[in-house]
Amino acid sequence: MQLSDAIRKRIIYYLKINKMKIWDLCKATGIPCSTISTFMSGKTELLKLDTLLHICEGFNITLGEFFTDSIFDNTYQENERD
Repeated sequence: MQLSDAIRKRIIYYLKINKMKIWDLCKATGIPCSTISTFMSGKTELLKLDTLLHICEGFNITLGEFFTDSIFDNTYQENERD
């Protein structure tokens, strides 16, 4: 699975368990909704690490907690498998 897809799945997971919508996450983090929505829709494949850190803060988790999932065990960056 591509790394960006794995990150999207984790964000969706945390949105669900926190009963949040993207708008709620934007409000909690101060990240523009366009930034998160563009990434979540797949229009952009990259998310800056500091943006992901703010997303984690919005969920009240650490980056370590975010990446502690087997979904990341076999991820790759786009073009890595070409």
